[in-house]
Amino acid sequence: MTARDDSAVRNEWTVGCRDLAGRRRAVTVFVSSDDKVVLVAPPGEAAVLGPLEVGRLRAALRDAVAATATSARRTGTD
Repeated sequence: MTARDDSAVRNEWTVGCRDLAGRRRAVTVFVSSDDKVVLVAPPGEAAVLGPLEVGRLRAALRDAVAATATSARRTGTD
């Protein structure tokens, strides 16, 4: 992520995971410019998540949805 001021809304989250071969990878969740939640998995790989990573992914998705709601309230759109 790039530098931003502290009042900026966070719009990208990274959750660590593993691929099927056990290598470290990451799943990224971000909010697109049109306020859609986007989930990016490792390219060409399956993301294997344990219980802790699933909890982190859930939290990232929840935070992304909250960020879209905040953005919609600021702009008056849905």
